[in-house]
Amino acid sequence: MLRSPEFYRYWLDFRRLLHLWARNRRYYPDIMNELVELVKKPIEKQKGTSSNSNSRRYASCAVVGNSGILLQKEYGKLIDSNEIVIRLNNARTAKFEKNVGAKTDLSFVNSNIVHLCARRQGCFCHPYGPEVPIAMYICQPAHFLDYTLCNSSHKSPLIVTDPRFDLLCTRIVKYYSLRRFAAETGKSLDEWGSAHDGSMFHYSSGLQAVMLAAGICDRVHVFGFGKSSSAKHHYHTNQKAELKLHDYGAEYDLYHDLVHNPKAIPFISDKFKFPPVTIHY
Repeated sequence: MLRSPEFYRYWLDFRRLLHLWARNRRYYPDIMNELVELVKKPIEKQKGTSSNSNSRRYASCAVVGNSGILLQKEYGKLIDSNEIVIRLNNARTAKFEKNVGAKTDLSFVNSNIVHLCARRQGCFCHPYGPEVPIAMYICQPAHFLDYTLCNSSHKSPLIVTDPRFDLLCTRIVKYYSLRRFAAETGKSLDEWGSAHDGSMFHYSSGLQAVMLAAGICDRVHVFGFGKSSSAKHHYHTNQKAELKLHDYGAEYDLYHDLVHNPKAIPFISDKFKFPPVTIHY
């Protein structure tokens, strides 16, 4: 297998993609203005829609998180009324339609999900159907091999987020986390790393999905973000607690600014204007 011509082609693609990704991994504040070109256009091209409509943003987007608070409201119809619905990490909708809706236009995942899918026959990773495109951010560079293997089997686009967008999200979340750490503890910022697993610290899939929606949509509706002592962590699993590598408190601070004071969000180009964002609790 390792010496087969087929594997050699995959290996060459893997090396090429990894090289391009590493070369582009830099701070670029204008990346938010390029997300329509990088994400929306490939999706609409696959659908066969006109090139004129591909250059505009979607009218409205729903980003559906996985919090158990979704089971406390029946937002299904409201979610499905948006032009596109973005779901996270293959969270299932079956039997939860009245709470989370049934429509899915974009599946947003971290590359660990695709890594697991790559082990399945045909690299099956389509809980919403094979026609639904998938966007993913790279958690580990080795996952480009999974992407290379899976991309050839996908009917719909399998899109890797631009590393400049990844780095922008990282900067923003770390800023909010550092600010929150200083305000809550009064400690030196040098101590932040030990409190947040500094080397492993990362934004959540939900945060990047919201930022993506802000770049490709004229209006953003956010559902299923937040927590409650009376709700499960995830509406569709028995996970008990949050992952320590994320600072959800800092991410909630960012969401607050997205709604109430988007100009306060750092590292964003002055050329970019955030759309209206509504968070539904």
